[in-house]
Amino acid sequence: MIKHTIAAAAFASATLGLGLTAASAQVALDLANEYPPASIHAQTADTFIEALREASGGEIDITAHHGAALGFRSADHFDAVGDGAVDIASTFVGVWAGIDPVFLVSSLPFLAPSIEDNIALYEATRPYYEQTMADANQVFLFATPWPPSGLWGNKPLDSMEAIAGQRIRTFDANGTITLREAGAAPIQLSWADTVPQLTAGGIDGVLTSADGGAAAQLWEHQSHFTEVNYAMPLQIMHMNQDIFDAMSSEQQQMVREAAAEAEAFGWGLLADRVAQNYAQMEENGMTIVTDVSAGFLDALGEAAQTTVAEWEARFPAADALLESFEAMRTR
Repeated sequence: MIKHTIAAAAFASATLGLGLTAASAQVALDLANEYPPASIHAQTADTFIEALREASGGEIDITAHHGAALGFRSADHFDAVGDGAVDIASTFVGVWAGIDPVFLVSSLPFLAPSIEDNIALYEATRPYYEQTMADANQVFLFATPWPPSGLWGNKPLDSMEAIAGQRIRTFDANGTITLREAGAAPIQLSWADTVPQLTAGGIDGVLTSADGGAAAQLWEHQSHFTEVNYAMPLQIMHMNQDIFDAMSSEQQQMVREAAAEAEAFGWGLLADRVAQNYAQMEENGMTIVTDVSAGFLDALGEAAQTTVAEWEARFPAADALLESFEAMRTR
């Protein structure tokens, strides 16, 4: 749980101060991440890497390959890590909908509108992530959220009329269904393919966070960002099980503690990140649209009911998970 994670991070820092070392040999690993170095999840991955390097005295050395530098998209990471083609990956998991519907939970539209709600949703869902990854020869290390998704475009996308027929990039099935029901013409694309499609004129807008767009400098292609707080989908850090098992118990402990530290860091970034993104976007000529009507948000929420219903029908544990989420958000 996040509260426990923050405490674990404090414990991890104390452990680092003890200069704990492992008896095993040097471990050199590669980490794949589709998103740019300036993105929130690249920074969280770098925090994990540095914490682990310090804890092990450089004995565990991870090289980050941001911006899909290894040639892998997030959609590729599940098989790549499970098979050992990639040691560790930081992955946006909405693209794994075809593997297991649990990976669509964090991007269910408007389900968890606040940071506190998203913490509760993550706590309720984490056991399912851990089991699904374990079944695929992988270790679930931690997850952190993207800031709230909004609509990038070359005009305000702040009404049903404004989004009608717009070719908007979506990041998973939830967004595709929701925007289709709302009258747009959504196109699901990996992040690595989004900017090329904007450049080629293949899409009109992008469903993503201010952070994701700012890291990729989408202001070079788009003029407006409309704040709709659609969802705060998760990015998961996961590791090949065989590599983890080959480590000494001391090294495994270091990995877990570095993961706790990075998770606390990633969640802690949320408080100020949106304001920082907005300032950077405005400096680069973007118009931030925040005065969106309640009627438009209600209409998007209504359009989202189809994808929520489809997810519930596909995921046998939906009722149990949602009941756990409600219990955690109201405690």
